[in-house]
Amino acid sequence: MQNENTANPALSPTEKSARINSLDVIRGISLLGILLMNIVGFGLYNAYMDPTINGGSVGWNLNAWLATSLFFEGTMRAMFSMLFGIGIILFTSKTNAGNGSEVTDLFFRRLWWLFLFGIIHCYLLLWNGEILYAYAIIGMFAFSFRHLPAKKLIIIASVFLALAICWEINDRLADVELQETVALAEAKKIKGEVLTKDESGALEAMEEKIKKNKPDAEKIKEEIDAQHQGYWDIVLHKVPENQWMQTSFLYRYDFFDVLAMMLLGMALFKMQIITAGKSMKFYGLMVFLGYSIGLTVNYWEASTLIGDNFSMSAFSKTFQTYHVGRLTMTMGHIGLIMLFIKSGWLMLLQRSLAAVGQMALTNYISHTIICNIFFLGFDYFGMLQRYELYYLVFSIWIFQLIVSPIWLKYYYFGPMEWVWRCLTYWKKPPFVKKG
Repeated sequence: MQNENTANPALSPTEKSARINSLDVIRGISLLGILLMNIVGFGLYNAYMDPTINGGSVGWNLNAWLATSLFFEGTMRAMFSMLFGIGIILFTSKTNAGNGSEVTDLFFRRLWWLFLFGIIHCYLLLWNGEILYAYAIIGMFAFSFRHLPAKKLIIIASVFLALAICWEINDRLADVELQETVALAEAKKIKGEVLTKDESGALEAMEEKIKKNKPDAEKIKEEIDAQHQGYWDIVLHKVPENQWMQTSFLYRYDFFDVLAMMLLGMALFKMQIITAGKSMKFYGLMVFLGYSIGLTVNYWEASTLIGDNFSMSAFSKTFQTYHVGRLTMTMGHIGLIMLFIKSGWLMLLQRSLAAVGQMALTNYISHTIICNIFFLGFDYFGMLQRYELYYLVFSIWIFQLIVSPIWLKYYYFGPMEWVWRCLTYWKKPPFVKKG
């Protein structure tokens, strides 16, 4: 492995001075914000969307679910995906003096290592909600769109989002049809009539759906107990779900979603929206429109779910508008963050957030390590109330906001960022700052 000083400078890692501060700040906020949602997966069984399953669904627990659902569900992940799309442009354009094929080789090598990190993160570090694997695969598709103008990127992203919405609508129609068939079959059973093959199949499908989405107390206890075993027992127990997450779930839920956000991020970057290049008035309008639409949609979804006691039917109904509420809330968040950056307020906090963003991969992996030591190592999985999870979240926030800037005072990169660069370029960039 070569030292970076002997390398072709055109194909060397980005210098720190070339970083765009607004992107680091928004990356830091996204990284910390995503833990608000992921903590439920780390600490509770199957309660990410449905608080009635584990962790409590009344009082402060319901308030915790409501706050995260209204303001954060899907939005931090959306911003993270947008930033990954922007990263594709920055990575491939910074080597402007290099050969195009060499840049492409470096980019795909970079993603193949991310792909491997994702597998390790999922199977060995025990986080089945991890996103690195998906970003590696979907990033290879997004790469082809990087030279398109902003307008075309927005159009293509809109098409992908429309496809995702159409898929949800189709699922809703299928769900309604299943419910109607089940109702008819149950009525016939009461009357003692013979069921058709379709009616019997519908009853079996509904039974399987309930078993998966509304597990009984025995199943919940069984799953919680499984997380209180030894390390290798947990690894083996999680394999089937990990395989499902990185295959069926990836192509059903992640692909159009993540790809659309990556392309939209590229567009916002080219339009200088996400780099604080617009006026305060522009960002104020983003906040107003984004939150006006997003909160309206999200409130309707939340009230529908609560009103129907988080039934499966209510979920399929609200999933139809999920992407609308999520995207508009995300745009509102971006507008608010840009106002914060342009205001010059709380510069110490801004610098800390930027440091967290510069060490995003390290901090993201550390979320998993810290949470799994706490929930699996000390057997707190499934034991806490939903609102209690956020004590750990806020503790991790404080820790990373303090440690990240201190670390970057003495080192050029976070440890995972440095390793990733070494593996990508097959050269050793400087790590420790001299003096």
